[in-house]
Amino acid sequence: MRVPVEWMREYVAVPQDASGVDIAADLVSVGLEEEGLHTGGVTGPLVVGRVVSKDPEPQKNGKTINWCSVDVGDANGTGEPQGIVCGAHNFEPGDLVVVILPGGVLTTPHGPLEVSARKTYGHVSAGMICSERELGIGDDHDGILVLDRRFAGDPDLLARLTPGTDAIPLLGLDRETVEVNVTPDRGYCFSVRGVAREYGHATGASFTDPVTDLDARAPEPTDGGFAVELRDDAPIRGRDGCDRYVARVVRGIDVAAPTPPWMATRLTEAGMRPISLPVDVTNYVMLGLGQPLHAFDLATLEAPIVVRRARSGERLTTLDDADRALDTGDLLITDRGGERPVAIAGVMGGAATEVGAQTRDVLIEAAHFDPVSIARAARRHKLPSEASRRFERGVDTALAAAAAQLAVDLLVEHGGGVADDDVTDVGTPDAPAAVSMPVGFPSVIAGVDYPEADVVRILEEVGCTVTREADVLSVVPPTWRPDLTTAPDLVEEVARIHGYDEIPSVLPTPPGGSGLTHGQRVRRTVADVLAGQGLSEVWSAPFVGADRYAALGLDVDAEVARSVRLANPLSDEQPLMRTRLLATMVDALRRNVARGTRDVALFEIGLVVDHDGERRPAPTEDVGVRPSDEVLDAIRAAVPSQPRHIGLLLAGDRDRAGWWGAGRTADVTDVIDLARVLGEALGVEVRTARDTAAPFHPGRCARVELADGTVVGHVGELHPKVVAALGLPARTVAGELDLDVLTQAAEETVQARTLTTFPMAQSDVALVVDEAVEAVSVEAALRDGAGPTLESLALFDVYHGDQLEPGRKSLAYRLTFRAADRTLTTDEVSGLRDSAVAAAATRTGAVQR
Repeated sequence: MRVPVEWMREYVAVPQDASGVDIAADLVSVGLEEEGLHTGGVTGPLVVGRVVSKDPEPQKNGKTINWCSVDVGDANGTGEPQGIVCGAHNFEPGDLVVVILPGGVLTTPHGPLEVSARKTYGHVSAGMICSERELGIGDDHDGILVLDRRFAGDPDLLARLTPGTDAIPLLGLDRETVEVNVTPDRGYCFSVRGVAREYGHATGASFTDPVTDLDARAPEPTDGGFAVELRDDAPIRGRDGCDRYVARVVRGIDVAAPTPPWMATRLTEAGMRPISLPVDVTNYVMLGLGQPLHAFDLATLEAPIVVRRARSGERLTTLDDADRALDTGDLLITDRGGERPVAIAGVMGGAATEVGAQTRDVLIEAAHFDPVSIARAARRHKLPSEASRRFERGVDTALAAAAAQLAVDLLVEHGGGVADDDVTDVGTPDAPAAVSMPVGFPSVIAGVDYPEADVVRILEEVGCTVTREADVLSVVPPTWRPDLTTAPDLVEEVARIHGYDEIPSVLPTPPGGSGLTHGQRVRRTVADVLAGQGLSEVWSAPFVGADRYAALGLDVDAEVARSVRLANPLSDEQPLMRTRLLATMVDALRRNVARGTRDVALFEIGLVVDHDGERRPAPTEDVGVRPSDEVLDAIRAAVPSQPRHIGLLLAGDRDRAGWWGAGRTADVTDVIDLARVLGEALGVEVRTARDTAAPFHPGRCARVELADGTVVGHVGELHPKVVAALGLPARTVAGELDLDVLTQAAEETVQARTLTTFPMAQSDVALVVDEAVEAVSVEAALRDGAGPTLESLALFDVYHGDQLEPGRKSLAYRLTFRAADRTLTTDEVSGLRDSAVAAAATRTGAVQR
């Protein structure tokens, strides 16, 4: 919202020496956000000039330019007339114009433009005669600004203008405009009136509400006004779409009458383009008071006006000449007893009733519409108009009559119209509901001791009516503050008016024993360990399409059944929530490789969807009201399971080549090792076993499981078809583990063992088994057979060769034994080894080599 400082001075006593910077700082102190500070954008010598001569000169290109002599007084340092080339023709010798001399700077859409003396059309043009658009005070660019016409209504001012007079203050180009960002709960600040009120709160400056005088002059409603009916057969949240409609008629308006310069200047400073008197008046009232208005050509309306919801199949051509299909949720303004739509209420009017050049009589609409209805219609039709921005944030329910009166006054004064005595005012908005608040509640919430007298004073200052019953204040908010509905809302008002800087900054002291949860500690440990192993963490958007599951070689129907389809996906090609991290992580790998990174090691910790139960529809509730506990329970029950996974992706070299020697390409052993390293870091014993699972190569895939057989996930080399389908580097290895399973397993306390000083004893054994026998099975048998004195077991060699029968392999293990109470003898160690070998022979058919 752009607020011209001079306009704001009409409503609040802003000191004359207060700068825009000072005003912005004061507004920030009461919670508004400063967006910027604007001035006219013209610097340097900009003066009044009188045209001495105007000589037309036809050019070869068919264009006629004027070689002008312009008296600029002493502004050029010589007192001699200035020679200027001008392409406009809407002025004559003797007219007063605005001239920017060499050295002056204009602000254009393309940046600053410094004016200089330059040769053009055979003359040296020393300056420029300016148009309204070039000065940034209007939209007229066809002709230059003639001051005799602009200030025709102020002959005294024209008499004082002489060549050389500084035109910057004359045109208000030195005036400042403060721009503030209006948050959704401060809709009343979408007006000069609202911002001026906030400045009064911030500084104590006297605020004069313009609505008070307008309400006093507004006539009482009569029975003879233009007929209006409110019929909402589908209210939202029990609230009618329109609860008040004021209609005023002004006849005999000259729509061609010029908009007063002061009004055009204020509109321009506020960021709106002057268009015509009726439109400018409605915009001026909206910006000044915050009440959107709409002007209808009365000759095109047939009574009665009916405010209702749209019917199926209805259409409307709006003012932007767009033919729009209306939704049954749209709130409409209709005439002919409800038969013809003429406007989308609070959003945009229709072309059929637009005020045009032939208009003589207008009907001014000032209504109060339901914020939710207007917000939905504006978004549905993609029409974020100035009116809808205000309605959807909440407009003062008591403002309609005053705003209509101001519009009528301006049209009568500047358009020559006559207002009808009859006034239409139908509907009764709900009065603001009282809010109960304990007297000491603001002090408890804000941590500042607010005396009761200060609390009452501040609430009354912002417009509330306050009464006390025992230790509870009953507060009735003003009609312009629909956001004040709870006690915490009132606390915010007390805190911001008293001063946010008065609230102490106190760091909370956490109670003993609190800190990170177990799950948070596990996630940090996992991330630190993987980063220490040289992997880079990534985040990938959790949206996929069914084609991605097909590319991964997965059962598409099964994955889609486990997933959740988004009601409003960002992309129609990715309407599903992922069920696997690898489904989205591969995009990060491809992107890195495409940018020239050959050796990539990535990991991601993220959520996936696993909808393995009955699908329950989630109930929907309107925002702004806390759902009941039953509704919240139903919403939670409809949310699918979302386990947290760890994704791993490695491509290129794992050990890089250099002067130290050759590198090594990442392979399946690297992701197996990462899984084991994670288990060790979390104090969880994990084992790997050969398995077959998509999207991995069937011969290079390992299942990761806990000691009790619980599956944690799979790691391995991606299938060649998957690599080809996704455009990944050859022999890419990957893994996906269920972090929730590891987190739960890590909850068990690790039992420390007493250190022993007795020596260890090692014994190596080589076992020949069939090629199909997994090393993990042999290892498990050796552990069980060796007994409790086995301290560690490691596979250190795998042999395939001529010394073995076809289809056989040799596995060499190193067994480490240690007793806690004595030194083991050689015979004891040999016996333990033989026992382990015997167990392996029985369970896997192993033969000692």
